[in-house]
Amino acid sequence: MVAHRRAGKTVACVADLVLSALFCKKQEGRFAYIAPQYNQAKDVAWAYVKRLAADIPGIGFNESELRADFPNGARLRLYGADNPDRLRGLYFDGCLLDEFADMRPSVWGEIIRPMLMDRKGWAAFIGTPRGRNALFQIYDRARTDPDWFSLLLKASESGLISPEEIEATRRELSPEQFAQELECSFEAAIQGAYWGRELAAAERQGRITEVPHEPLLPVHTAWDLGVGDSTAIWFFQVHGKEIRVVDFYENHGHGLPHYAAVLAEKPYRYGDHWLPHDAKVKELGTGRTRVETLISLNVRPRIVPAHKLEDGINAARATLPLMWFDNFRCAEGLEALRQYRQEYDDKARDFKDRPRHDWTSHSADAMRYLAMAYREVTTPHTDPDAAAREEMIRAQQDRIKQARNRRSA
Repeated sequence: MVAHRRAGKTVACVADLVLSALFCKKQEGRFAYIAPQYNQAKDVAWAYVKRLAADIPGIGFNESELRADFPNGARLRLYGADNPDRLRGLYFDGCLLDEFADMRPSVWGEIIRPMLMDRKGWAAFIGTPRGRNALFQIYDRARTDPDWFSLLLKASESGLISPEEIEATRRELSPEQFAQELECSFEAAIQGAYWGRELAAAERQGRITEVPHEPLLPVHTAWDLGVGDSTAIWFFQVHGKEIRVVDFYENHGHGLPHYAAVLAEKPYRYGDHWLPHDAKVKELGTGRTRVETLISLNVRPRIVPAHKLEDGINAARATLPLMWFDNFRCAEGLEALRQYRQEYDDKARDFKDRPRHDWTSHSADAMRYLAMAYREVTTPHTDPDAAAREEMIRAQQDRIKQARNRRSA
């Protein structure tokens, strides 16, 4: 269901979840409301759940787990798609994905869809458009598949908002914002997107296509390293002024040995592995830097020059016209780049001068590092191992100094 703002889609679908749980005939029925982020689920839907289910005899609410326990043994619980690993191992008889356009596309296919299989559960997708992304693909399929229900509800047709209010809103929003938020246009540009024009140009020019890796060229990588969060890696080759982005990988909740193993499994001859500047900071738990850890895992790291966020964004904007992307292996990373946008201030009705932090951030940060590293990759250096070797020497010197200090103490 694609519906305009303030159409009441969340309230209606939460009510449907409550009724589904209340009248569930299966043993230990399980139902879920899933928002892009966990705090959104709490802010948007928890009050609706409690209000709509409050008069059910025997209902119980668990505030810490955002869970409603029904007298028939069924449960309705709220989740966030920003931590998909929390969903693994569960099953659902029905689930609602609210603002699906703001979620990582793989959350549905890789995690939630398998959770519905054995009990033949159902899923509902609701939201407003964010370009021709995963929500568009689901809606486009539903329009022609008899097993799906589909609805597109524009403000000009629904009758839920007065014509006067629609016109007042039209005057306050840009034409693109109005088309997206009230008229449910999938064609409107994503407002505040940093690299929307560059990626649209890449699409038009045929630079998002099949891009096989060239065995004669080294494959470089650019990483955004998460601490207790996602790590994203772009794989790229440089040929003249061409940047061939041949692969992308992102995962959550794993240590560096996992990512080193992923690199080893791929059929690439590697060049440099570019890490953010804070990779040189020692971790409290191990006393080692992530640079040192990767060196011990046979990964040769180099450090991206320190830079301001806006400089990295502009570097990517200047570099994207040189890039070719493999449309299959880079699909999820590309969608993140399309969705990466400025944070919007609802009170000021304007965009803030910082990015919105969501599932797109790690892929976008890794792309910033790729753009900054590209300058270094295209500049020949006589000793490709020098940076890693110097880092190891400095680390050894630090350990020797610390050992001497302990002995003298």
